[in-house]
Amino acid sequence: MFPGGDDGNTYSPRRGTNMRKGTLRQILLITDGCSNHGEDPAAMAALAREQGITVNVIGVLDQDTIDENGRREIEAIAAAGGGMSQIVYAKQLSQTVQMVTRQAMTQTLQGLVNRELKQIFGSDVSLEDLPPDKRVQVMEVVDELGETAALDVLILIDTSGSMKTKLPMVKEALLDLSLSLNARMGENRFSVFIFPGKRNYAEKMMDWTPKIEELSTIFPKLSSGGLTPTGPALREAMAYFGRNRSLRSWIHDGDEPYIEGSSW
Repeated sequence: MFPGGDDGNTYSPRRGTNMRKGTLRQILLITDGCSNHGEDPAAMAALAREQGITVNVIGVLDQDTIDENGRREIEAIAAAGGGMSQIVYAKQLSQTVQMVTRQAMTQTLQGLVNRELKQIFGSDVSLEDLPPDKRVQVMEVVDELGETAALDVLILIDTSGSMKTKLPMVKEALLDLSLSLNARMGENRFSVFIFPGKRNYAEKMMDWTPKIEELSTIFPKLSSGGLTPTGPALREAMAYFGRNRSLRSWIHDGDEPYIEGSSW
């Protein structure tokens, strides 16, 4: 039995942890096949996870089936990045994008709670080990944070030749994602990169903005073709989070430290 109550030496899910509101950071990778150029994308996803960035992957099908190598790669990237993976037909993409983004937020928060519990109670304790009433209270906190924490989502879109017919569905799915997340109380910001880029492995199409509806102006400009440098594209996406964090650190200099990712 774990201690409850609210005195100075006991655990209270709402008061007894060091968790503070921070920014949940996600890369949402949308692709339809195997990478064929550059670094191992799973290794890049693992590096992102070390920096507190969750990598989620959605594999998009048209009428064909994805080959086994592609399926394994999609699952490996998400596993290494601490995120979720789903393989869906393009017509189901909208619902899947919303589900994966939401569930990844909950999964990330549960991981943070488990780390806090280990610090409080010892290395062998997790959320599942709490008594049912305490577990319910902690999950209420997780749900609350899921609605109030800030969320940064960098959307990384595969625009290789085989994605050409799927891009209209991707656009609609991301607009629906914006509508879904706008119901949250927390701040949402989106950035969009495509790969391959014209000059680099990945190309920024939209800087951080709460208005993902600006995608409507981006998609008509997209062209499909080229290699699929998923690993290098993930590396560039990860680096963009780092540049963004440095700017915020400068802006917040002298104030309470800015908290991102797993630094709660």
